[in-house]
Amino acid sequence: MSAKVYTVVEARNLLGEGIVWDGVAEQVLWTDIHGKALWSYEPASGEALSRALPERLACFAPLAGGRIAAGFVGGVRRYDPRSGVGSEFVPVEDDIPATRLNDGKLDRAGRLVFGTMDEGNGETQPIGAVWSWDGMRAPRKLFGGVIVTNSIAFSPEGDRMYFADSPTRTIWVFDYDVTTGEPSNRRVFAQTSGSYPDGSCVDADGCLWNAEWDGSCVTRYTPEGRIDRKIALPVSRPTCPAFGGPEQDVLYLTSARIGLDAVRLAEEPLAGSLFAVRPGVTGLEDARFAGE
Repeated sequence: MSAKVYTVVEARNLLGEGIVWDGVAEQVLWTDIHGKALWSYEPASGEALSRALPERLACFAPLAGGRIAAGFVGGVRRYDPRSGVGSEFVPVEDDIPATRLNDGKLDRAGRLVFGTMDEGNGETQPIGAVWSWDGMRAPRKLFGGVIVTNSIAFSPEGDRMYFADSPTRTIWVFDYDVTTGEPSNRRVFAQTSGSYPDGSCVDADGCLWNAEWDGSCVTRYTPEGRIDRKIALPVSRPTCPAFGGPEQDVLYLTSARIGLDAVRLAEEPLAGSLFAVRPGVTGLEDARFAGE
């Protein structure tokens, strides 16, 4: 089954990431991490808007009134992108200067589960970790030994957690206790070849959709880890998918321009854009943030 890919917003993001569907506002939200901007796109009107941020935003969850539960590169806080006003900043791994926050998603109980990555100037090391934040207590560490966190996603029932350490080209799956927020029984789910697993989301059938950095595609895996299908994209660095729209039947995808030289950018004029495709399956509404 083929599916047509549409260019929705030619955003020219340096590093588009963290895409979510806000069902209350009926809009797509995503971050350009290195562009220090929060983007929104409203399908009903076709309006796209970019708001400048005081620092890089790695991941987030929408809150009421246009605010977000924000995972900035150095820590977490509630933040209003319109006014620039936020709650008290809670640092994460401030004792490890080389790391920053990266990918994160809400679990089915509304906790923001996010991870860090080594952003040092030398050879990257497994000094990052995966954390959980419910907005009521300080973030707690789930596990360490991570180089670059990506692909955090949860099964429809919430009893499986997916996670990738991108440089290893491996996606893992855990058993996940929704009540306690604890992952266990880590095992290999899938591995890529020639590309790197970036962001992921899960559809209503329990299949995992993963954006392949340097792979020019998004891949759908069955719950058993078998490749079900691939959708080719007009850019080499797709970063993160999310289902959206009133019927949850549109798959939106962010992408990146970072690291592409002038020759590659000439070959990929749409790099950094927001894309959409109707893949013939539907997604799931995210839970609301637990601390709201």
